Amino acid sequence: MANVTVIGAQWGDEGKGKIVDWLAERADVVVRFQGGHNAGHTLVVGDNVYKLSLLPSGIVRGTLSVIGNGVVLDPWHFREEVAKLAGQGVIITPDNLQIAETCPLILPLHRDLDGLREDASGAGKIGTTRRGIGPAYEDKVGRRAIRVCDLAHLDDLGPQIDRLTAHHDALRAGFGEKPIDREELMAQLREVAEFILPYAKPVWLTLNTAKAQGKRILFEGAQGVLLDVDHGTYPFVTSSNTIAGTAAGGSGLGPSAAGFVLGIVKAYTTRVGSGPFPTELEDATGQRLGERGHEFGTVTGRKRRCGWFDAVLVRQSVAVSGVTGIALTKLDVLDGFDELKICVGYTIGDQTYDYLPAHSQDQARATPVYETIEGWQDTTAGARSWAELPAQAIKYIRRIEELIGCPVTLVSTSPQRDDTILVRDPFAD
Repeated sequence: MANVTVIGAQWGDEGKGKIVDWLAERADVVVRFQGGHNAGHTLVVGDNVYKLSLLPSGIVRGTLSVIGNGVVLDPWHFREEVAKLAGQGVIITPDNLQIAETCPLILPLHRDLDGLREDASGAGKIGTTRRGIGPAYEDKVGRRAIRVCDLAHLDDLGPQIDRLTAHHDALRAGFGEKPIDREELMAQLREVAEFILPYAKPVWLTLNTAKAQGKRILFEGAQGVLLDVDHGTYPFVTSSNTIAGTAAGGSGLGPSAAGFVLGIVKAYTTRVGSGPFPTELEDATGQRLGERGHEFGTVTGRKRRCGWFDAVLVRQSVAVSGVTGIALTKLDVLDGFDELKICVGYTIGDQTYDYLPAHSQDQARATPVYETIEGWQDTTAGARSWAELPAQAIKYIRRIEELIGCPVTLVSTSPQRDDTILVRDPFAD
């Protein structure tokens, strides 16, 4: 049986949580491999709604869940999320959740810096979640991060604190802020260490053992390919690599472990925050998509921008992330439209492109070239087989497959986990 890697193939918010939860029933281990608690995954199970931002979605099913070394971990948020899920009847212990010992920590000083920078950026705001994700990754690369394993050796942390405060105190001074209170920081770390350390494990060993035993591993990506720090709409991106290839480095398994790469794609396009969005609809149609799709960010609560399906961008995501098959979500939101449009290219000035150029100003000036397709009036909501879909909805799906050069593997027709049409089982490959 193959492993499966799930990634978002647009700008995030594609419905990865439901798909991962649906696949987790057949997985032995679920792994988060990048990002932090800026990821928003909503699971609807019967009458229960679970909103996760750091924990792997498999935890709701009780599947062994792993937070890999590629994730930046806010230990205080982790404790809060564990408590919140416990209140919903999901019990999390070191028996069903492991955290990589080498995960860098998001500290209060990272949240401070994130907010200070965003407030001072004026028109240059990126639209971060202000949760300290970017500054924590900077410290990781700068080799001054405090990691989960350091919580067991706090008395030896002096030299690392020196490196950390030397960097951050200079930045804080530039914003007119006081230096970091080292004693307060150490007290905060001591207070949270007791809760975090039981979960700390050499997860690379856990995962390699699972692989050797032939167990099925499900890798859960956060955000989306178009927010990848290298391949996304830079600088309006996240601070990690969101492509499927990161599953290897962010977990401690080799690249062959990625297995079937499932790209999650909405039947239209959304984006939260700033940045280019060629097919954005700032009219009644965009409003209709947002209202019908309940388009508000799980983490931020911000209203999502909405637009027509952009086949050009999804085709790029398929290419750079090695996507094997697509899970098409929220098809039901398109019910009742007389006609639908699909972006098949761009014009920028007097030039036509079949890809989105790299420079942010070119991206901002890109005008979509649309193909129009007839809509459907019957409902797709709750469909669980092709036979339940309107013929025109199937034509829409088939045209998307042609334009992005990738087959549709799953179709999701509501937030409910069982309202899913399985075309090809990713775990069977």
